[in-house]
Amino acid sequence: MKGIVFTEFFEMVEQQGGLDEVDALLEGGGLATGGAYTSVGTYDFRELLSLVERMGERSGVPVPLLIQSFGEHLFGRFRLKFPEFFEGVEDAPTFLAGVEDTIHTAVRKLYPDAELPTFDVKLLPCGGVEMLYASPRPFADFAEGLIKGCLRHFGDTRSVQREALPGGSSSTCRFIVR
Repeated sequence: MKGIVFTEFFEMVEQQGGLDEVDALLEGGGLATGGAYTSVGTYDFRELLSLVERMGERSGVPVPLLIQSFGEHLFGRFRLKFPEFFEGVEDAPTFLAGVEDTIHTAVRKLYPDAELPTFDVKLLPCGGVEMLYASPRPFADFAEGLIKGCLRHFGDTRSVQREALPGGSSSTCRFIVR
């Protein structure tokens, strides 16, 4: 997992709870990196899960909700850091439909070792979007948060419905935005 995800996670934690909260999450030990991350590094996704679990223990908030919340936060940060991905995009369905072909293609050019999820996207006749999500990591909650962050950015009031796929897990699912 690219380091920008980790550094932005700590930015969110600091905004919500201050540097003391960041220190408390890092003091738990057991992190192969010792809690040192750079935005361009690559790290084991399990370290992020461990940090979120610690945050859940400290806050009492369920881990899936924390991961979704982080996804929403990260979408806003991506919007600020990568405005070129938003140029000429007028609505959430258009943005979501372009994630795989536009954003993930650009990320793969910059970071050939990046292990990104895939989205098979279909625009629906009602104006919504169906997204089949598959990832080598269990981050469907994270993807849902990113989708909700996208909707919020565009002022879109549609809802996100998540459906398990047969034999699915938090690594594969279907999102319906309508």
